[in-house]
Order: sequence, then C-alpha cells, then structure tokens
Amino acid sequence: MAHDHSHSHGHHHHHHHDHSAGNISAAFWLNTVFALIEVAGGLYTNSVAILSDALHDFGDSLSLGLSWYFQKKSKQKRDASFSYGYRRFSLLGAIINSLVLVIGSIFILREAIGRLAEPQTPDTKGMLLLAVMGIVVNGAAMLRLQKGKSLNERVVSLHFMEDVLGWTAVLIGSIVMMFFDVPILDPILSVGISVFILFNVYKNIRSLLRILLQGVPENVDEVAIKKKLMTIPGVEGVHDIHAWSMDGQYNILTLHLVVNNTVTFQETEKIKGEARHCLEHLHLNHITIETEQLQAHCQLEDC
Repeated sequence: MAHDHSHSHGHHHHHHHDHSAGNISAAFWLNTVFALIEVAGGLYTNSVAILSDALHDFGDSLSLGLSWYFQKKSKQKRDASFSYGYRRFSLLGAIINSLVLVIGSIFILREAIGRLAEPQTPDTKGMLLLAVMGIVVNGAAMLRLQKGKSLNERVVSLHFMEDVLGWTAVLIGSIVMMFFDVPILDPILSVGISVFILFNVYKNIRSLLRILLQGVPENVDEVAIKKKLMTIPGVEGVHDIHAWSMDGQYNILTLHLVVNNTVTFQETEKIKGEARHCLEHLHLNHITIETEQLQAHCQLEDC
C-alpha cells in the first residue's frame, strides 16, 4: 500500500488571508471610538434607542477585539499541539460574536417592546446628526469587511450591516418625528432591526456548526470527485472519501484509490499525480491519497 501525503495548494486561495486581521482591527477602533460618542449623544438627546445602541456597540467592540485576536492566532502554522495549524481558531471569534449579537438583539427587543407601551419623545435634531455619523462610520467599516473571505470577517461585517440599518432607521425615524408627533416609531424600528439581525445570526451559526461537526464543505461535491477520478486509466475504484473544512475556506480531502493489479509502483505514482491534478480546481487545499491493489482488501470498516 503506497501512501502519499503531499499537499495540493491552489494559489488562488491565499491572496486574501493577509488582510483579515487588519480589517477586523480597523473595524474595532472605529467601533470603540464611535460607541463612546454614542453614549454622550444618547444622554444628550434623551434617546433610549441611541443609548441601547451604544451598549450594543460596546458589546460589538468586545467581540471584535476577540475576533481580531483569534483571526491573528489562526495564521499560526502547524505545531506539535495542532497538526493542521490554528485555522479553526478564527471560528471561535465567529461563535463569540454570534452570541454577543443574539444577547444584544434580545436586550434591544426587550427595551423596544417596553417603549411601545410608553413612547417618549427624543431630541430629533440630535438623533438626525448622530444617525448620519452612524451611517458613515459603520458603512465604512462594513464595506471594508465585506471584501473579506473568512467566516469571522463575514460575521463581523454583519455587526456593521446591522448598525448601518439601525442608523438608517433612526435617520428616517428622526426625520418623520420632526414633522409628526409619532414617538412610537422609534421602538417599532428597533423591533424590525432586531428580528432581521437574529435571522442572519441563525444562518451564520448554521454554517459554523457544519464546519465544527466536520460536515462535507458546501462547495465540495463527492460524486464529482469520484467521477473525475474514475476517468483515469488504471483506476478501478475510489472509496473511503472524507472531506471536511478547517475554517470554511481551507478544505481537506483524504481518499483511497483502487488500482489495477498489473500496475507497477512507478505507474501508481503517475496515477496519483494525475488524480491530484484532476482534483486541483475542486476547492481542495490539502489532499491525501492512498492507493491499494485490486485484490488487497481495505482494512477500514467504513470502506
């Protein structure tokens, strides 16, 4: 039985990795400074919507700091403790972030539902000013992070998308409240935004769990892999295919190739090379191929 543990790296997978920690770091500082401005603004305008958003933003800053740390940690190469490297660490940041978003949304929902019963009139001019600032600051951070590829960056960009929507709602609300006496608008907008956030978090948590439970990556098709490999001359069968992802980007594949009994060792190596070449463009970064002769029975129970 011949083993081959060399790697197949598609170079097109690597160009974005260097920016993720920097993107998250920039977002962290923008967010923290803005949260401080919000506290002052919320107290000044007597808008509990703005104050609750400030609290929510401090929560964001905490999780952004963690995301940044874990994203940097995930760059570490393999060592004795983590033979696949530290890529999974970026998922920890995404999980903590998702939890903060859920807790923040529930808090805002409680606050908003309370205010539906007793609406208060805030200082609409102050709200308008803060809303415009909020859209600009959070919009800048969101656009920077949306270019990112890691799940961590996607979750963080959700924080900002949610903030942009929140501020757009505050902006519209403050303009309407300048002309009409409808203070109930403020909490109604809050409820809508929170529900939207929770729906998005749910989708993210689903993909996180799929990676942690080692589900087959969504962009990897085992049937297509088998089909491609069976076209190689000398290959009699493909089995024991295992595909999983480290962090939603870096995908790993192991499989057994059954080769014809007449195939020599040199030919086997050639077949492996062809197999590797076949799989190069199928979203796989680390491929391990094991070969066995047709009469040799595979020792693994799940073959």
